[in-house]
Amino acid sequence: MGNWIINNGFTSFMLVVWMGINIFLFVWFYLFYDLGDQFFYTRHLLGSALAWARAPAAVLNFNCLLILLPVCRNLLSLIRGNFVCCSRTMRKQMDKNLSFHKLVAYMIALMTAVHMIAHLLNVEWYNNSRQGVYDELSTALSNLADTDNTTYLNPIRTTDLIPTYFVFTTIAGLTGVIITLALILIITSSMEVIRRSYFEVFWYTHHLFIIFFAGLVFHGAGYGTEFEFLSLNSGFTWMWVIGPMILYICERLLRLIRYMQHVTYRKVRAMTLCFQIVMRPSKVLELQLVKSGFKMEVGQYVFLNCPSISQLEWHPFTMTSAPEEDFFSVHIRSAGDWTDKLIDIMKNLPEGAQGPKMGVDGPFGTASEDVFDYEVGMLVGAGIGVTPFASILKSIWYKFKDSNPKLRTRKIYFYWLCRETYAFEWFVDLLQGLEREMEERGLGDFLTYKLFLTGWDQNFVSDTDVITGLKQKTQYGRPMWDKEFEQVRKENPTSVVGTFLCGPAALATVLEKKCAKYSDMDPRKTKFYFNKENF
Repeated sequence: MGNWIINNGFTSFMLVVWMGINIFLFVWFYLFYDLGDQFFYTRHLLGSALAWARAPAAVLNFNCLLILLPVCRNLLSLIRGNFVCCSRTMRKQMDKNLSFHKLVAYMIALMTAVHMIAHLLNVEWYNNSRQGVYDELSTALSNLADTDNTTYLNPIRTTDLIPTYFVFTTIAGLTGVIITLALILIITSSMEVIRRSYFEVFWYTHHLFIIFFAGLVFHGAGYGTEFEFLSLNSGFTWMWVIGPMILYICERLLRLIRYMQHVTYRKVRAMTLCFQIVMRPSKVLELQLVKSGFKMEVGQYVFLNCPSISQLEWHPFTMTSAPEEDFFSVHIRSAGDWTDKLIDIMKNLPEGAQGPKMGVDGPFGTASEDVFDYEVGMLVGAGIGVTPFASILKSIWYKFKDSNPKLRTRKIYFYWLCRETYAFEWFVDLLQGLEREMEERGLGDFLTYKLFLTGWDQNFVSDTDVITGLKQKTQYGRPMWDKEFEQVRKENPTSVVGTFLCGPAALATVLEKKCAKYSDMDPRKTKFYFNKENF
């Protein structure tokens, strides 16, 4: 339990606080509407459905306030990089912004279902009361008309009304249907299988959030009308969401400004942004870009947009260059329609021809940005997930070359897992350069790297590394992580070890468990902190 607290204690605390607020809001508003004397006669008409509609509405307001904040990337990068008070523990929480975004979305979906079902029951019971199905008091209350100081209790004013027609002809009812349908489409298109295989569907459908928030504001505007009972929560929904909406609008405006910056190829040196193209045999496209005033840190990422492929799609790519270089680069692997089209366009460019317009947004902070805050780093990349570590290893090379006194890290363990042999070819040059540099400076032990070829016959044996030409031989199969962590702990008995992963969720689960297993509660001994890239 102690080891688990080291890596997950603060995250769990934040989740408990969030869940506690949700529970408090639900219980408070449930009891308010279920026990309040001012709702005595309304409860007689609707029973407990009144409280069951209002309580989730309050929770919805709270979570709709939160849902946009985790995707305000510029805001998070500002807090992460510029605020001294933002500790390493707090930065780790911000690296889980997308996980929290999904969690809030699930809560919104759950509360929407409860809220909707309760109001459907409300409409049915209002209609039955108007038709005299229940007791005499319910009928009498439904027949009450407007007075100078009060409005009627039952918004259904006729005895021959179809409940479905009533729902679709009120502001609150119609907007409720619209935002519910938008929410269903947003959540279903966000499923992993759709997001990975049909990214365009996910991207375009996710922008229904505009309709969702617009409908949400109008939905709450039902307060004060004859259909007040259908509004979300006393008509103050807009007060909950207006702040995050303004922040997100500023976020999108900043992205638009960055997008409008002109992009040309390197040979047009007069422009502020240019790039050079390198096509790797392993179906990996390398773009080397130069942008005036562009400042980056190791492991950060940018979003790229190619209008000739899609006007709206922006795709994240981790930068593989180091901050010390006078350009920034990304490596783009063929992994879908958008990347395939981009690679085809670049491959088929005539000699000296202008390429398509490119938009660049960023850079944005990630977990790998904190690698130099640890004495020892374990870097684990799977396939193209090696990209943030290319940036880190390049930066290390420059820091040693310049004898940078601020380099706190004294040991790096690098693990790279690939399925095919050709996946190594674009990264080997960097590792060979690091090998030579470390040996020349007598620091051969600083970098320990292990390359694992997971798609190779594990019975294959060779005295030399026929794949990379590196002194460290490529290994076949998957790492034995217990052995690796035990070795790191043995070689660094008093160190704080940062474990960084850019790879699949299944591997993240394994590494997170190993970090907890091999961390020691004694502050004088080895501790492992797990960090994962999230896009």
